[in-house]
Amino acid sequence: MQLSPPPLFKQGTPALIKLAACLLVSLILMVVDYQFKAMGHVRSIASFLLTPFEAIMLAPRDGLIASYDYLTTKGSLEQENEALTKRVAELTLLANQSELFMSENAQLRKLIGIQEQTRFKILISQILYSPNNPLSQRVVIDRGASSNITPGQAVADHQGIVGQVVRVMEKKSEVALLDDRDMVIPIQVARNGLRGALHGNGRGRPLELRHMAAVSDLQVGDVLMTSGIDGVYPPGFAVATVDKIDRNVDKNFAYVYCSPVGGVNRFRHVMILFYDAGFGPRPDPSKAIKPVENKSNRLYRGKP
Repeated sequence: MQLSPPPLFKQGTPALIKLAACLLVSLILMVVDYQFKAMGHVRSIASFLLTPFEAIMLAPRDGLIASYDYLTTKGSLEQENEALTKRVAELTLLANQSELFMSENAQLRKLIGIQEQTRFKILISQILYSPNNPLSQRVVIDRGASSNITPGQAVADHQGIVGQVVRVMEKKSEVALLDDRDMVIPIQVARNGLRGALHGNGRGRPLELRHMAAVSDLQVGDVLMTSGIDGVYPPGFAVATVDKIDRNVDKNFAYVYCSPVGGVNRFRHVMILFYDAGFGPRPDPSKAIKPVENKSNRLYRGKP
């Protein structure tokens, strides 16, 4: 296939003369512009007039770039925000754990201080959990038969008596708290030495000091201490405080309602008291003979 010359060269000599003239004019304009800056004003006007068209032509590109930057920035901020949220949660958890450890440390120091002051052995134990039983108020601790724990031992914290061991396993024990329905503790009023029996009434209900005469010397705010006459609880441990007294003069008795001093619902560590009053072998509470009870009062069984 034979190639033909470009159309420009087919026009003959006049076309070549026009091309040469255009080149010469272009060369002269470049020299004049370079030497005298004559075209600067023209370029400024042309640039001003073409600016809107340039913006229109670049709008798609600028839009894509802006969208990419926005999405990238949003994704980075979301990741950073998520990381900061997790970090705040971790720091909050650490702060709460730190406060918990400080509180437990303070309580353990108080328990150790009591252990150094008492004349009998004390074993510090940790509360593991509370059995899911709505009819009783009990907790399980991490000491059992392997630590020489026996049923009937008193349990206290640094504030006062919290309950009594009622069931012993190899590595764990079950403790009945003061407000358990089966709990009865012989007490003595610290102010005047008046004795009585403090009964538990169940979850969420106040303790009750029963069988007290209406003329008994009791006052709101009196502190009830263990009397020690049962040989189970060592004397002098705080048990409860009197909150309310309803005196029934006609029937010659008083309803005395109390609140426990011990903080078993606030602390995780308790003391198991190895107290021996010298009364001989301690009876097994599980083998004790239960007296007949009526609906109004429960007789004191000789054990909490």
